[in-house]
Amino acid sequence: MAEQIKQQAGAPRCGPGGGVAGVVATRNDIRAGERSASGELAGVFDRWQQTHGWLNALVQPRFEAAAAEAGFIHASDLRPLAGVPVSVKDCFAVEGLSTTLGILPRRDLEDRRDSLLVQRLRAGGAVIVGKANVPQALYLHETDNPVFGQTVHPLNQDRGPGGSSGGDAALVAAGVVPLAFGNDLAGSIRQPAHACGLVGYLPSTRCLGNGDAFNTMPSLQGFCSRVGVLARSVADAAMAVEGVTGRAVAAADHVGSPLGIGWWETAGPVPPSSAVVRGVREAVAAVAAAGMQTRSVDDSFAELAGWLHLALVSSDGGASIRSLLKGSPPIEQVAELCRLGGLPRWQRPLLATVASLAGRGIEAAAVRKTGPRSAIELQHLLRARESLGQLLESWRRRHGLDAAVFPVSALPALKHGTAARLILAAFPCLLASLFDLPAASVPVTRVRASETTGRAVSLDPVLRAAAATDAGSEGLPVGVQVVALDGREQTLLQVMAAIERGVGSF
Repeated sequence: MAEQIKQQAGAPRCGPGGGVAGVVATRNDIRAGERSASGELAGVFDRWQQTHGWLNALVQPRFEAAAAEAGFIHASDLRPLAGVPVSVKDCFAVEGLSTTLGILPRRDLEDRRDSLLVQRLRAGGAVIVGKANVPQALYLHETDNPVFGQTVHPLNQDRGPGGSSGGDAALVAAGVVPLAFGNDLAGSIRQPAHACGLVGYLPSTRCLGNGDAFNTMPSLQGFCSRVGVLARSVADAAMAVEGVTGRAVAAADHVGSPLGIGWWETAGPVPPSSAVVRGVREAVAAVAAAGMQTRSVDDSFAELAGWLHLALVSSDGGASIRSLLKGSPPIEQVAELCRLGGLPRWQRPLLATVASLAGRGIEAAAVRKTGPRSAIELQHLLRARESLGQLLESWRRRHGLDAAVFPVSALPALKHGTAARLILAAFPCLLASLFDLPAASVPVTRVRASETTGRAVSLDPVLRAAAATDAGSEGLPVGVQVVALDGREQTLLQVMAAIERGVGSF
């Protein structure tokens, strides 16, 4: 297999530092005849062989089929992604592979056709190298399951790349592929992008839709997962979306008054790490230097939106996930979340009170605000979402805000086995998800040695886990979240580009 790819390719060229070239460079060089699609695929195959033993991210490779497809792509191919190697998340059907979702009984169910996302990628000329690993049932911000095992962070094998698009993030961050497609319901693109130092671009539903992804929560109402992109630069992410949609999304110069940018440093129930706070400040300085008007605002809307998002996601008591896991015992962390999700509403006030008295205040808040809902209660939640959205739009217009900058997560990349306890660390992602707003994670900095300590001593197990996450995190990437409050992709990309230019090489 290896020799077949290499003979077809010739000598593959790599990008700066010996790693994979970006999407824009790859496409342009293939068109110029300076690279070949077969050569790019050969480079991916080499890097996968070198890293797979410890990274464990591309768990369903399809190199033989990809080699045949790449062989038909030449310099005259003007499709927007012609020859670009791409991985996709194990929730999108790829003919001949399996959509396992990390669930044992699904590993032998072969995909009979391509999902809509994969069809569109093929139409754009992308070469799909295989499927990347996911958490079991896509239910954690940690990529681990009983089918393929655990994916590790490219910079620290004691930590994970996040989730649920964690396998794809690990592949891009490790330089195996230049581009990956996943999806995001509660931070599943943005959180791993932040953890791995990548651009994670999540367009609104009207841009890419849900890509025909497997729906793990069919009873969810009010919003849904949507397709997103993991890449190494804003330009690469924008080109990837253009390649799938056939429409330009790149930011045009803003006409009229400067963009108004609101910002906050808070991250919901889990206080942010020092590096996360500094990252926000550096990003805000970058957009201000680009001529945008910045304004510090409180996070009250984000706080309300986050709890409302979680209330809606948990409104079936976890029944959809439990049904999906029939015949496949959940891993410990997934089992813990299923137990908490299934607690009846009538038990929750007492349990929350007991938890508060025991010094578990963050868990107590989550117990109170989540759990199964009756049909009438669900309608109340949906009306609350509509009302909050109207208030958010009025507030945005009153303050002249086009976008917001704030944390992606309260913490850098999580240690293995801690994602269930630290599930609320990614609370900042929920605002954009609830209201289908274009959102992104942009890398800005790395954790400094002085930022690995300093949290107050606490008995709260969530805060203790947060302090343990900070410890030993020196050098890990930190991203910042951008949300287009005006709903415009161009606004989002313009702010993303300003941050990328302003922070330079993080």
